Amino acid sequence: MAEQAKKPVKITETILRDAHQSLIATRMTTEQMLPIIDKMDKVGYHSVECWGGATFDASLRFLKEDPWERLRKLRAGFKNTKLQMLFRGQNILGYRHYADDVVAYFVQKSFANGIDIIRIFDALNDLRNLECAVNAANKEKGHAQIAISYTLGDAYTLDYYVGMAKRIESMGASSICIKDMAGLLVPYKATELITALKKAVKIPIDLHTHYTSGVAGMTYLKAVEAGCDIIDTAVSPFAMGTSQPATEVMVETFKGTPFDTGFDQKLLAEIADYFRPMRDEALDSGRLNPKVMGVNIKTLLYQVPGGMLSNLLSQLKEQKAEDRYYDVLEEIPRVRKDFGEPPLVTPSSQIVGTQAVLNVLSGERYKMVTKESKAMLSGQYGQTAKPFNPEVVKKAIGDAKPITCRPADLIKPELKKIEAEITDWKEQDEDVLTYALFPQVALDFFKYRQAQKTKVDVAAADTQNQAYPV
Repeated sequence: MAEQAKKPVKITETILRDAHQSLIATRMTTEQMLPIIDKMDKVGYHSVECWGGATFDASLRFLKEDPWERLRKLRAGFKNTKLQMLFRGQNILGYRHYADDVVAYFVQKSFANGIDIIRIFDALNDLRNLECAVNAANKEKGHAQIAISYTLGDAYTLDYYVGMAKRIESMGASSICIKDMAGLLVPYKATELITALKKAVKIPIDLHTHYTSGVAGMTYLKAVEAGCDIIDTAVSPFAMGTSQPATEVMVETFKGTPFDTGFDQKLLAEIADYFRPMRDEALDSGRLNPKVMGVNIKTLLYQVPGGMLSNLLSQLKEQKAEDRYYDVLEEIPRVRKDFGEPPLVTPSSQIVGTQAVLNVLSGERYKMVTKESKAMLSGQYGQTAKPFNPEVVKKAIGDAKPITCRPADLIKPELKKIEAEITDWKEQDEDVLTYALFPQVALDFFKYRQAQKTKVDVAAADTQNQAYPV
């Protein structure tokens, strides 16, 4: 290894987004983040992932915070570090496909408010669902990173991933991410995959995985040795389990090798010290469940992400059918095959999982079909790697013909209509996008924001009246 040219591995830090999303349901507040920014900014990270994913919804719904305001505050604090977000292609950060004008406007506003790198993915790996966002990012001269949702199955050969990477490069992406949301990529498969991708494309390759199955640290080691340019890690108090490998551990792993990051472990220790009380508080309150910190090898056996497993358990508990857990686990791969073998990530994981539960509990496969299953089998989410099972399609949607075009081609422009609906509440351009994604949650937040302002105004008036008695 000593003869290799020096090529430090770059690190994307996830503690401000994916790490707390994975471990404490995205409940870290902006106020908790701000005091440590100065130290994080000195580390030398390739980027800090701090926005997108579930942070947008959780900020509004649970923390009563404006996600755009968070982004602006983070941007003001990070003077030397690129800020990164996760973006679900045509779904943006919501749960349905949006019109192209909404997608393009959201991308534009993300860059305008401080994002440097947008990681864009599609649950089905249908690249048509990423075109609009990538074009918008390139128009803003931002960094568009396209992520391939990594999964296993008959369709997902080395040729499949190499073919995807070549198409991604030709689409104008600045980099590629292998997004292994369930921790399915094992070390020697990572060597094989990264080696093949580095031969096929010139743009940088980022690997993102989760520790759920226990192999992620070893997978990163083999991937970096094979030429992977960037890895995603989390500062240790919010690392491991369903989160990412620990930043400090990976920094130490590559120390003294051609891949040495050069990061200061003393500085990383200070950052870890800052976050540790948050972890302890989350454990004490029950927000951080110790169960998600262990190794769940069933992830590899059933190819089901950790979050999906806990979701299944709670669905079965509600139905007083926990004894059917293993029946459902065996049904999931069958449903997935019927549905064209999609990667299991939001929203496909929920759709496949819920349908598997129904199939088992009703005693007859597809006796009951959810509206989301019907939408998937109708082509409304896009194209899967393999064809749908025609018998299941017939049972679910009858003689209706599935669509084959890009789903967003059927959605008319929405921005003007949305703007008209929130005239009374709009305080900034970004409010239109907040409302577009989560109409009811946004309205509740706008009302809360208004009430807070009224309180402040009343308090200010009281203070004035006391200072200048009439």
